[in-house]
Amino acid sequence: MEGEEKPRLSRLTAIITLLQSKRIVTANYLAERHNVSIRTIYRDIRTLEQSGIPILTEEGKGYKIMEGYHLPPVLFTEYEANALISVEQLVHKNKDQSLTDNASSALEKIKAILRYSQKANTDLLTDCIYFNGPQKEEKTSDNLMQIQSAIIHFQVVDINYMSSEGKQTSRSISLLRSTASIETFYSSPFADSGMISGLSVWTL
Repeated sequence: MEGEEKPRLSRLTAIITLLQSKRIVTANYLAERHNVSIRTIYRDIRTLEQSGIPILTEEGKGYKIMEGYHLPPVLFTEYEANALISVEQLVHKNKDQSLTDNASSALEKIKAILRYSQKANTDLLTDCIYFNGPQKEEKTSDNLMQIQSAIIHFQVVDINYMSSEGKQTSRSISLLRSTASIETFYSSPFADSGMISGLSVWTL
């Protein structure tokens, strides 16, 4: 395993954060993440349970926190707070309006829980940071959030698009995944029979 073992208090705090950010977390994942044995993770989970954290165990799957339970927000380090500003500036450079709007809204909620001194620093950094290229890309789509929702809910979607011959046409597709470029995604055609076959690449 890579890295050094964290002090136990830091590890317990990190485990709580992970449990709140993921649907389910395995003991193996936690052990590798924190460079400790699985037995140590078992002890950590028992300690958290004894302290009143409602951790549920799904047999053969892993751990999760009881739905609806939330701890007070964690404090961000200076580097983490600064990274949020970098992410915000990068988001503005993408070409999808729905991503820009929703990411900005989410980041505003995160920044709301920063300490007062961090808020002043992030405001300063916002005015100082710059990434090469146009500060704000011209928006060419407003559908990325709908596409991502269709992917995670395994939904078939109807699209209108321009074919390689320059013709406007319609199609029903089953979305598979989007790529790192964000504006590109893969799909399979969805036939009337419900069968899925083939693979297509789309650009917003």
